[in-house]
Amino acid sequence: MLSPILSQKFRFWGFVSMLCLVAVHGYNLDERFLEPFTLIREPLRFTTFFEYFTANGILRFRIPMLFAISGYLFALGDTVPHTDRVQSRLRTLLVPYILWSGIGLGLTFVLEQFLPTQGMVRAANLSQPIANYSFPDVLNRLLMFPIPFQLWFIRVLLVYNLAYPLLMRAAVNGTKIWFPIITLIWMILPIHLGFAEPEGLLFFTLGIWLQKSHFNLEERPKFVNPILLGSAWILLTGAKTVAAFYLPHHTATFLGLHALHRVCEGLGLVVAWFCLDGIVRWSMAQTWFRWSSAFSFMIYALHVPLLNYLLQPAFELWSGFPMFRLQVYILLPLVVILFCISVGALLRRFVPTVYGVLTGGRGVQ
Repeated sequence: MLSPILSQKFRFWGFVSMLCLVAVHGYNLDERFLEPFTLIREPLRFTTFFEYFTANGILRFRIPMLFAISGYLFALGDTVPHTDRVQSRLRTLLVPYILWSGIGLGLTFVLEQFLPTQGMVRAANLSQPIANYSFPDVLNRLLMFPIPFQLWFIRVLLVYNLAYPLLMRAAVNGTKIWFPIITLIWMILPIHLGFAEPEGLLFFTLGIWLQKSHFNLEERPKFVNPILLGSAWILLTGAKTVAAFYLPHHTATFLGLHALHRVCEGLGLVVAWFCLDGIVRWSMAQTWFRWSSAFSFMIYALHVPLLNYLLQPAFELWSGFPMFRLQVYILLPLVVILFCISVGALLRRFVPTVYGVLTGGRGVQ
């Protein structure tokens, strides 16, 4: 059983990570697809600095946080036979994955009937309109490359859950070999290994190790200095942001930015977990915050492709205002978050069975 403190922190950071996810996906500079080593070819202004600094900087701890929490919680329940837990995961992960993938595909197809097709294709980052898809194309979009691209996390998490016995042995029995190797891959190699995604492997197994080693996550370790680590996190993220605007396209540039990005991610994770407990306690004491946090999964599953499709209309609506891109970056994710929570609240109130299937049982009560 989780202690009340850990339960509170897991719920808080799970919800906040989803809010950060929406903010990151609301990024609207010309270079839309962000990698750790992404370079920007726009002038360095307050708007461009702020968007990159947040979306590809201080908010990026969210994925390590979610994987670490997932690994910890899965390890906590391994007294249940693994086959039973796998069956449960098919209901809580695979079913929502397929349903939300289908919802994104269907929504895009419907909108293509009423809106300019090429605009929809660009907004959804598609190679062709849905109407031109063959049956294999549809299956590929449903199972491997959903239009709500954030669903990759569920797909990868399901694979890690299936492979838990092996990952647990690597994390617990092979600690001195496994973690140096996977950390090195995560730090210096800008690669994606399909289902074996380095960031997920590292932090999911870290969560397992933290649980199995009974590491004290409730108190800040003596070596964690909030001022020192917080300052290093902000300054290094700022330095990486400025560098992304001026460094030339070169292999050494990409590798250097990638490594610096990973350092900032790690610092952000430590600072968030160990140094912001006052914010956690205050937030979880607010009734509205606790109520909203029940809809974390709805925010996760619904915000894309909504953000993609609303971005251009939002630009047109705000284009007459000064610094309109910054206003869209701040306000559009907030509007989408409120919309997702509202949809979740309505579904839970009037069709709770449907809500439970769509969320895999999360936030039902």
